[in-house]
Formats: sequence, structure tokens, C-alpha cells
Amino acid sequence: MTPLRIRWLGRVRYQEALDLQHAIRDARTGDYLLLLEHPHVYTLGVRTKPEHLLAGVAASGADVVWADRGGDVTYHGPGQLVGYPVLDVPMGQGAVPAYVHRVEQLVIDVLGDLGLAGAGRLEGYPGVWVEPWGSKARKIAAIGVRVDRGRSMHGFALNVDPDMAMFTHIVPCGIADKAVTSLRAEGLEVPMRDVVAAVCRRAATAFSERAGERAVDVQEAAWRAPAEAPAEASEDARVAAAAPVILRPLARRLAAAGVDPSGGIAFHSRKPAYLRAPVKLGPEVLGLRAMVRGLELVTVCEEAGCPNLSECWADGTATFMINGERCTRACGFCLVDTRHPLPLNAAEPERVAEAVVRLGLAHAVVTAVARDDLADGGAAAFAATVAAIRRRSPDAAVEVLIPDCKGDEDALATIFASRPDVLNHNVETVLRLQRAVRPSASYARSLTVLARGKAAGLVTKSGMILGMGETLPEIQATLLDLRAVGVDIVTIGQYLRPSAAHLPVQRWWRPEEFEEIAAVAAAMGFAHVEASPLTRSSYHARQAAGRAGVASVAAAR
Repeated sequence: MTPLRIRWLGRVRYQEALDLQHAIRDARTGDYLLLLEHPHVYTLGVRTKPEHLLAGVAASGADVVWADRGGDVTYHGPGQLVGYPVLDVPMGQGAVPAYVHRVEQLVIDVLGDLGLAGAGRLEGYPGVWVEPWGSKARKIAAIGVRVDRGRSMHGFALNVDPDMAMFTHIVPCGIADKAVTSLRAEGLEVPMRDVVAAVCRRAATAFSERAGERAVDVQEAAWRAPAEAPAEASEDARVAAAAPVILRPLARRLAAAGVDPSGGIAFHSRKPAYLRAPVKLGPEVLGLRAMVRGLELVTVCEEAGCPNLSECWADGTATFMINGERCTRACGFCLVDTRHPLPLNAAEPERVAEAVVRLGLAHAVVTAVARDDLADGGAAAFAATVAAIRRRSPDAAVEVLIPDCKGDEDALATIFASRPDVLNHNVETVLRLQRAVRPSASYARSLTVLARGKAAGLVTKSGMILGMGETLPEIQATLLDLRAVGVDIVTIGQYLRPSAAHLPVQRWWRPEEFEEIAAVAAAMGFAHVEASPLTRSSYHARQAAGRAGVASVAAAR
């Protein structure tokens, strides 16, 4: 039996988590248990009655969304552990009630492990209850599932220490005469981290057809330390040793992810020979540079200090960066300017299209800085640029490397509607390191962006950079997660520290290790894997797209 992939994702918007479940369910590449918290949200099941939303919902600040699950209205929010098992459920008479029973039993066993006695089932009422035998039965965990084509979605919501006042704005689960409770209300102050650990221990048995035989693959986002908790002396020392070369917030995020911010390879250390790309400033490179300057364009090749600039430019290819050259985010690995961004240039899409014509590109790559200052995150400019290239170079394939647009569905839909031949969005690193590497993004959101792109019928692509403290099992887990949301193309390269103030390099991954990782990824079913020390997102982009069938799509358009 394949391992159960358990992912603690931290805080995730409800709709993003729902789209992620749909993608994993449909891909059928393995069984998952997604563990997370939601921002404040009321979710409405298929049996929700309007009168069960009471006065105060509108003023609560919580979102209200419909969910494709059974049951009535319920609340999710910080301090509540939500578990979404997305796995195969053997079908047959009584299969769904039996599965619900398994989910309930998982929660009951976890509560017992945490020291809460007297939790169990209440006949006629789904969920897990405290003192279900008495007149004061109170619900501590809601259960709501959906099984479609033998695959499950949704799951349980266990009240650890949420804001219990949020339940007063609804009739929870449509049950008016029963109270709702939490671990804290029952006198148990248990950190969320301990609750997650207890679920992980029990899940292997709960979701195994042969009890005790199933392995688990647990990956966790770095845990946030409570704001009031003093840092340990050893952590303070590591952070102080890294500052002021590394900014203190970056050093703290690294320490929280289990990476020593004062360690790693010294910035001025000589790189291995295989990481020293030759610089060839021939006429092709100088000519392309002059053309880019003349059209007032920006290339990510220059802005990000790409080691393959000479090779790609000599080949007559470049990756154009739109929406200006100043990014609203400060990722720990990136050299792009982070000063206050300037207004967009309305003529930029046409200038990019002109560059594609002059270069005679068969495959154009367009990326952008993150523009969180814009309502659409810069999505309209992507669509305009794709349209301009299509008008001027109808036979060229167009690849876009996009930011997450803060997960905004309308913004992403604008990009998807432009029908790029390849939609690229980089996950960048493993789950544990996300908060340290790119604090304004999230692993779950990146997977959701890719899942939504795939659901829109696009060829999807993502990439990772190695050397920031990840392990081989974490790399493999990330690749599995990318395949689970349908990613077609993956790129994997070595992180090169752009300055002493950026994330330190923890190790150099050797060329033969990249070959081994590429072989593992290929076995997972990716259409193309590009992996080498000097690989970057757009390296050999045309060849990779061809492997994914893009050339024929472009020709048929």
C-alpha cells in the first residue's frame, strides 16, 4: 500500500483548499490528508437552511461560501484543526457510512490521546461529541464528507481553541438544541502543533485497509512561534550571528524552519566548477541587449542574474519581464529590485510583441514581478501581452511565468482566458522552507494556482531551486505534490546566492544528484523534467514545451 501523504499547510483560504482537494481527487496519484486552519469562514452544505444563518453573520467579518459537501452550515477559523482526507474509498453497500465512522473514530482516538475522556458518537447526529450519553452533550468536532467516484473529499473540523463566539451567529450544523465546545473550553490547553502530531500518529491506522501496515509521508509548513513566547537563547544566538548581513526577520524565519541562519557556505566561497557558466558576449548577445534597451524592455535574465544568460541570448531567446522591474515582495533568494513600484506602461505589451517579431521567436516567455499593489496583481497586463504576441507572431508559442496574484480567482481567470501555451508558476522550495524563502506566498496557494490552471485546460509547469536547506525526501514529496495537481513540466536547479544579504546556500547539489532527482521525477509521470545545477525556469523552455505537446497545439491554433 502506498504511503499516506500528510501535509500540514498552515492557514489556507477555504476556496483554495477546496480547489486543491478537487485537483488531488481528480489526479488520483495517491492518498492525501491535508491538515490546515482556515481564516474565518462560514461554509454552507447542501442541506443548509437560510434561517440557520443568524443575525451577526454579515458583521462577523467572515466569508460565507457554499461547499459541495453534505450537512448544514458550520464555521471554520483560526484555532480549529481541519482535516481533509482525499483518498480512495472502497465502494459497496454501506461504504460511505463506514467511511464516516472511520473519520469519527480518528478524531475520537486523537482526543483520547490528548487526554480528553468521554468523547464519542451521539446516535442520530454526525460528528464527535463530549459526554454523548448525557443531557449536556456538546459537539467538539464536525464531520462532513463527500465521496465521488470512489474518492473522498472534505472531512473533519476539530475545535482546539477557536473563537467560540463565531458559532453564535449560526445554528451549527443545523442543530439548535446542542452546544458546541472546544478542547480549551473542556479545560485542555493543547498547542495546535501537538494536535497535528496526534492526528499524524493515528492517521496511518485510520486510513489503512490493513491496520498498522501503512506508512505515512508527513511534511509540515514551519510553525509560527506564539508572539508572546520568548525566543530560546540558542535561537537568539543564531539570529544575532546572522545579522546584520541577513536581515533579522529572514534569520528568524530560517531558524523557525530548522535552518541555522549563521551556517551554510560562506558567500565569497569559490563555487564548484560545474556552477561557473561561461560568459560569451558575442554579437548575438550584444545585439539582443541593444534591442532590449532600444525597446525599453526588461528581461528577467539580467534582473535575476541568470547564469544562463549568455547561452540563451546567443540562441536568440530571452524571458521578458513585464509590469515594471520593481517587485512588491522580498523573497529571500531573489535579486529583483524591491523599491516602491512605478505605474504600468500601457505600451509595454506591444513592445514585447515587437521584440518577439525581431527575434523571430518560436517560443516566447513572459514573466513579471509581483504587483500586490494592483487590484488584479498585474493579470490584465499578462493577458494583453499574450494577445499582442499572438497578433504579431501567430505561430509563436507563448509561455507565461506568473506570480500567484494573491490567489484572486478573477485575476487568475484573466490570465487563463488568454490561453497561454504553457502556464508556469514556481513553487520554488519545499513546504517546510516556504515561509523563510518567500514569506508573502504560500505552498498551498501555489499548488492551487497550478491546480486551477490545469482545470482550465492549460499545460502547467513549475520549478524548484535547491540548496537552501531542503532534504531529498522533501524534494521528492514536493514533486509528488506537483504531480498530484497535474503539473506537466518541472524544472530543478541550484540556488545561487545573489548577495550576502540573501539566504545562505546550505549545500551544493552535485550534477549526478540532479540526474537522480530527474529520474525520480520522470518516473512520477511528468511530461518533461529539466534538472541540472544551472537550470532555471525558462531554461530550454521551448524544448520542454515540445515534450508536453505544445508545439502541435501552437501549430493547430
